[in-house]
Amino acid sequence: MKRARVVVIGLGPGGPDLTNDRTRAAIGAVEHRFLRTARHPAASIVAGARSFDEVYDRAASFDDVYAEIVRQLLAAATANDEILYAVPGSPLVLERTVRLLQQETNIDIDIVPAMSFLDVAYARLGIDPVETGVRLVDGHLFATSVAGDHGPFLVAHTHANWVLSEIKLAFDDAVPERAVLLHHLGLDDEQVVEVAWSEIDRTIEADHFTSLYIPRVAAPVGSELVRFHQLARTLREQCPWDREQTHQSLVKYLIEETYETVDAIEALDGSRPETDDDLIEELGDLLYQIEFHATIAEQQGRFTMGDVARGIHDKLVRRHPHVFGDVVAEDTSTVLSNWDTIKRAEKGRTSVFDGVPTSLPALSYSAKVQGKAAGVGFDWPDADGAIPKIAEELDEVQTARTSGTAEEVREEVGDLLFAVVNVARHLKVDPESALRAAAQKFRQRFETLERIAGERQLDLHALWAEAQAGSVETRSDHLARLDALWDEVKRSR
Repeated sequence: MKRARVVVIGLGPGGPDLTNDRTRAAIGAVEHRFLRTARHPAASIVAGARSFDEVYDRAASFDDVYAEIVRQLLAAATANDEILYAVPGSPLVLERTVRLLQQETNIDIDIVPAMSFLDVAYARLGIDPVETGVRLVDGHLFATSVAGDHGPFLVAHTHANWVLSEIKLAFDDAVPERAVLLHHLGLDDEQVVEVAWSEIDRTIEADHFTSLYIPRVAAPVGSELVRFHQLARTLREQCPWDREQTHQSLVKYLIEETYETVDAIEALDGSRPETDDDLIEELGDLLYQIEFHATIAEQQGRFTMGDVARGIHDKLVRRHPHVFGDVVAEDTSTVLSNWDTIKRAEKGRTSVFDGVPTSLPALSYSAKVQGKAAGVGFDWPDADGAIPKIAEELDEVQTARTSGTAEEVREEVGDLLFAVVNVARHLKVDPESALRAAAQKFRQRFETLERIAGERQLDLHALWAEAQAGSVETRSDHLARLDALWDEVKRSR
């Protein structure tokens, strides 16, 4: 039985003038022709070919693209005995589909050598790849491929600015001083641009004819963050739940993960290393929420994780002129004052309350609003002025309770809480964490009360139901019994 045969040709790095005679002869000799992509300046020489561009458009990942292309090629080769498969550049350079075809044992593969983009790239860079020891790297696998290496690297498959952003984020510490963008080599609009590392994803609009040369890196590549970003993109593409999420639907998870992180911080214990593990886990969950939002925005073409990291980096540099500039700030109050001044100038704010998020928890929001007003002198000089307001507001609650409407009671209770927050602020106590700690203390004590009641075979739910069904005196007796248990718990702790 005759074995099916696939003739693989390369279209070279540019236009038809960079293809060779053997390539053209192979095209003329095979009737059934296929193109990995028609988005290539030399694709027109493969007349009547069917491209796989539609596979790229509908597949969830590049792995799925390559697997589907190979599946269709094998089916076509079996049906027609012989087919031609044309790929950009050289069939032997970073062609995953060709590698997969070579693993098939039931077909014959005939590879026609062709010029690759490497030949043009090395010529433009003026380097000998053997003498310089340059490594060719797939941009999609950059972080994991070059971890621990210092270069030089020629990075291919940098077909979009988000790929360049991922490469930029692969470095934890010292970044390369410079890089060279190689764009549309061999075409009329060819560009060879040396850029600062921070600009590699902002200089040109990258496409399938873009590559990156990195002469040398000072520190090993940090692969973990890039692997994490790649995971977020994979989940977004392949998990049905992740695909359905929006910025809005994720808000509740962002809030939940933030509070769980706060819990882990409050539970830190230097004598218990496992509490570090809990914090590591919760920080990871919180980081994933940030990564998730950036991945959604990346797919929408709005911004990337690189933009997020660059934005906070640059903002922190601007807000710390005493570290990165010539401003002198020897105490915290000066640092905070400088921060607010710079922030107002950046944001063009007119009110002291501009930028205070209204979605903060109520206690934190109250403290923030009070602090902003205090920043322009609207404040008691110390806690001695703030403390009497609590008694004043409590009297107003009592008055509203006896003669006011429900809305007036609500308003006066709010004023009372606001006055308590003001005292906490003057005493340099964070009201949110203070109340959280008080609630947690109450919970722990009450759980101890429940345990003691259980040991004494007292069913609190049944006792309360019985008290509710009885007289006022019965309910008072029940409360007195609980108070006695409560006092016992307090004495034991």
